[in-house]
Amino acid sequence: YSDRYIGLIKTISGRPYSGKVIVNVQKDSSKNHLIIGNSIKIQTVLQQNKPSKNPNQFDYSRYLANKQIYAQVYCQKKEILVNKAIQKDIWYYCAKLHSRIISNLEKSNFNQAEMNVALALILGQQQEISQDIIQDYQYSGATHVLSVSGLHVGFIMLFITFVLKPIPNTKKGSFFKLACILISLAGFAVISGLSPSVLRSVVMFSFLAIGNHLRRNGNIYHTLLVSILLILLFEPYFLFDVGFQLSYIALFFILWLQPILKDIYNPKNKLTVYIWEALTVSFAAQIGTLPLCLYYFHQFPGLFFVTNIIILPVLSFIMIAGIVVMIIAIFTSPPLFIIIIFEKSIYLLNLMIHAVASVDSFVIQNISFNLYHLWAFSFFIIATTVWIKKPSFNKLLFVFVSIITIQLAFIFTKIETENEGELIVYNEKNNTLISERLGRNLLLFTRDTLRENNRNINSYLVGNSISLPTTKEIKNVLYFKKNKILIIDSTKTYSEKIKPDILILTQTSKVNLDRLLQILHPKIVIADGSNSNSIQKYWKNSCLKKNIPFHSTKEKGYYRL
Repeated sequence: YSDRYIGLIKTISGRPYSGKVIVNVQKDSSKNHLIIGNSIKIQTVLQQNKPSKNPNQFDYSRYLANKQIYAQVYCQKKEILVNKAIQKDIWYYCAKLHSRIISNLEKSNFNQAEMNVALALILGQQQEISQDIIQDYQYSGATHVLSVSGLHVGFIMLFITFVLKPIPNTKKGSFFKLACILISLAGFAVISGLSPSVLRSVVMFSFLAIGNHLRRNGNIYHTLLVSILLILLFEPYFLFDVGFQLSYIALFFILWLQPILKDIYNPKNKLTVYIWEALTVSFAAQIGTLPLCLYYFHQFPGLFFVTNIIILPVLSFIMIAGIVVMIIAIFTSPPLFIIIIFEKSIYLLNLMIHAVASVDSFVIQNISFNLYHLWAFSFFIIATTVWIKKPSFNKLLFVFVSIITIQLAFIFTKIETENEGELIVYNEKNNTLISERLGRNLLLFTRDTLRENNRNINSYLVGNSISLPTTKEIKNVLYFKKNKILIIDSTKTYSEKIKPDILILTQTSKVNLDRLLQILHPKIVIADGSNSNSIQKYWKNSCLKKNIPFHSTKEKGYYRL
């Protein structure tokens, strides 16, 4: 519904301020003339990022805080005053280049669905890709393909190295090769809009290229560490970026574990060699990143190795063809025959990804995996790899200790789960949903029949290692740990004799709250997501008059007792 930008604040009410906000400009029928580098003036309110509205869900406010963005503003195009002076820095020229490429591609009659994937593959712009295609890439274990990162930059580096192979490895020839690689990587970073993931990968591979030029192959891990240090020196918050963590862990395990896996089998046929190398690279990266992937995403694509084997040849061609198409698009509309070839290759890639993703039984979802499991499994993978590389008795002891650590992680999780007791009022838009948990047993109270896959409940079950709940129709009175809870809905049914500790208002109940508070004297009033915003304002004022806490799940998120 909005065009979204990151805005750098200069002044508020004439006073100098600094910081980053997200600027949401509402879409309408008119064209948006804003460009990167514009200075704008708007009369609006800074709205603080709100935490997740239900337990164990993705916390968008925390995600933005890790990018040092703490607020958002919302406005319409007509409310914006644009300064004629444009700040022409590297971001402005990158954005201009981007716009020119997209404009020339649109003139070439590029099919929209395939063009959106092409823009994600080469320029890192994912916002226009349909949800179905994104889901296919997730289920097939190929999400990394849509995020311009190490894989894409690695392809470019390999391609440039292959093109420059005829140049002799003399002192001058080697330096010329290095210069070409660094210029090509920097050029790709500019074409793809200098996004953090691309900058990260370009710095990483530039250091690898420099290390290779200096013939320091033995110190490749040092090169990797120096690139991490350099990036974190300028952007310390990247340390909390999931993409940053996965990129470096995947590359480290490819360098560290892949040679061991490769030596297990020595095929002689060229095709078998290619398949085996693709398999070992894929397995090394997947083994290394497995604990983090389970911790963040709680799912595992069982056919990731099949995906990587079948898509690598097509993806190699797409990357090379894509770079050629994008370079041509900088100057003019690419020729029709190149567009058709590029378009069909992306169509083939999407088809292959969809075929793998459609095998639902191999996508393991809703895996409970907490911080204990993350550290325990990471320790086990590292200890096992160290032992396999150079076996010894002491290293084997570490492997056994890591296995015991995994068992302890499960034991601690079980103890924590069984000792937990809580009641939660969820923020559901058109339904009332309350869960009562004692240990591993979860009882759900709901006004309407609960949908089979309620996202809020699934997140809670997975996050707390709980089995499927028992569902009951909601009652007007609940008891939880000596707390009496009264629930009033649109029927306004309640007994004046009940003196509840907690009063829950649902379904936009048209009660006289001032009178109700005088009779019942609750310690707190809760309004769930099934109530309208307008009536909640009246309720909030009524509670303020009586000095009773008011909790709106729409405003503050779920209520936990």
